[in-house]
Amino acid sequence: MADLLRLLLQVAEKAANVARVCRQEAPLFQLLVQEKTGDDKNKKFVQDFKTLADVVIQEMIRHDVGAQFPEMAGFIHGEESNKFENGLGENVTVTVCDTEQQTAALLATVLDGDHIAAALLARAIHQNPATIDASTEGLTVPLSPSELGIWIDPIDATSQYIEGREEVLEEGHLCPSGLHCALVLIGVYLRSTGRPVMGVINQPFNYKDPTGGGWRGKHFWGVSCGDINICSLSRPSNKPERGQGLAVVLSSSEKQVVKEALTSLCGPDKLMYASGAGYKILCVIQGLADIYILSEGSTFKWDSCAPHALLRALGGGVVDLTETLHSSCGAQDHQTELTYHQPHTECKGADRWANHGGLVAYRDCSQLHSIITALRGKL
Repeated sequence: MADLLRLLLQVAEKAANVARVCRQEAPLFQLLVQEKTGDDKNKKFVQDFKTLADVVIQEMIRHDVGAQFPEMAGFIHGEESNKFENGLGENVTVTVCDTEQQTAALLATVLDGDHIAAALLARAIHQNPATIDASTEGLTVPLSPSELGIWIDPIDATSQYIEGREEVLEEGHLCPSGLHCALVLIGVYLRSTGRPVMGVINQPFNYKDPTGGGWRGKHFWGVSCGDINICSLSRPSNKPERGQGLAVVLSSSEKQVVKEALTSLCGPDKLMYASGAGYKILCVIQGLADIYILSEGSTFKWDSCAPHALLRALGGGVVDLTETLHSSCGAQDHQTELTYHQPHTECKGADRWANHGGLVAYRDCSQLHSIITALRGKL
């Protein structure tokens, strides 16, 4: 398990490098943001490139993990399909090849012969990052890789990544939008129960290097299995500058009835808004917010699996909001926690893996209880 965690930290950093390269290399950046002009004659291709940036990251992670842990190869799931139709109408399946040159040649067929962009992308995919420093030595967890599955969100908050706003971060405050909200998420779950047991989060655009001006990232990880709960972050204390009352992070599009109920409980100055489901859960992990609530079924297993594992390692969790509101066992019923192994068979496509009942991410069970009490009967 220590080897798996080290590998996931490494591939997450490779993914972050790909995300950064797509923004800093002019041939790739132009493809990434071209849609803003509105005049591109082949909008389908431009839209495909945005998806391609996601897919190459997903397939790189799938390739690297499958190579080291072949028993997991059939259980590595992602948000994106890896099949493309290029400008010539040819169907291309994107995979990571054995060599950088082979990957570049494959990507060039998707990119309608743009060999410069394809070579830049292939170089980032095949370039190994520096060793990630993490206290994983001696990590002993009674699990085998053959018992595990993986969910990948290659770039969560893609719209923020594409738009690329560089917000100024205030210490101790969340970032409502911009590049900081874009994350690489890799979550590991038990195939038998669907419980998340390991999560890696990489924030590719955490800060700018004051010397070179380039973006630098930050990573977070957690392991939760039985009595073993280890996280790269310590359990955050309630910061005194926030004052009393729960601080809740929401989507700006959250239902008015939810906002009103929470305003009554927390006060209007304790409702905060941010982009990206993964980032909002990370805010709870970091103690920048106490609770994240979403009443809509608009997130998916790949959004929540990785940060859910970190919250479990810190004593919290992520529950299905609808099930918790209707549970006779109260807010602390672990039966309402999200799981990651079974699709909604009545649905099609991505909706098979949606968190249909909404969700609540929390660190403290008593705070979860307060929130559920305030919302019960309102939804």
